[in-house]
Amino acid sequence: MEKKELIDLLNNDMDDEHAAILRYLIHGYLEGEDTPIGASLLSRAREEMWHMHWLGMAIGKLGGEPNLKPAPYPYDPTNRATIFKSYVAYEEKLIPHYNGEADRVDDSHIKRVLQREAWESAIHARKFQRLLDKLKPEEAKGAPGGQAELPKAFLDTLQNEIAAKFTEMLQHIRYSWVFQKDGVLGWQLMDQAMEKMKHLAHFAEDVAGNGLDPRFEAGKMDMSKAAGQALNKALEDVGDSLKRHQRLQKEGETQKHGGLVINLDLTAQQEEYQGAEIKDWIKKQ
Repeated sequence: MEKKELIDLLNNDMDDEHAAILRYLIHGYLEGEDTPIGASLLSRAREEMWHMHWLGMAIGKLGGEPNLKPAPYPYDPTNRATIFKSYVAYEEKLIPHYNGEADRVDDSHIKRVLQREAWESAIHARKFQRLLDKLKPEEAKGAPGGQAELPKAFLDTLQNEIAAKFTEMLQHIRYSWVFQKDGVLGWQLMDQAMEKMKHLAHFAEDVAGNGLDPRFEAGKMDMSKAAGQALNKALEDVGDSLKRHQRLQKEGETQKHGGLVINLDLTAQQEEYQGAEIKDWIKKQ
């Protein structure tokens, strides 16, 4: 298989894994991460993140540009029963898909990755089927999500923070895959990306708790090809985020919600840390 064809194949697969991550995250937050269903969905989402990561690493190593736009995730939102049936079908269709691709690939590592994604998709299908089978009748007929309690303007602010942090996180992930040749820098950027994922969750949990789908919509992405340029962009972004979150900490509506206050305190301190780290990385370029 020619390199470009292989990169395109892996990017298409990454689109599917990205879609699964977002679907299971949104559903998990709507259920509540401290519920059995929510915890299980978030666990599946984390496993799909590994799938996406392996594909992104392979694309970056091949010198390709990772595609960070998720594919559609077809599912029937009527109730939990129809939703989980859709999840089973989605995962089951990936099994022959990945196995078929593995048969066409010569690279031994990529072949193993595709085979692994096939059998892990089979495990996911079985776990979703088990969740479906365990649903109580009232759960099966119901849909995830609660009632809006926060003011709309404040929810809009949180949704904007989700979109901004999602963009920042994806950008860091892209940097980590593209700049593999820079050694430890790639892993340092991935470490910050994972921290940003937790920041995103702080806002997503409150939005989903009010019955809304968190807005995982990436804005304009930085496509820097040089590590120094990317690091300067990363420093600018984390500085902007810190300023927004410091302002948000002072808002009257924020002060009414103790959990959000604690999460914002943690986020702001971690962003200060991230900025200091990036400044040191820039000095070493």
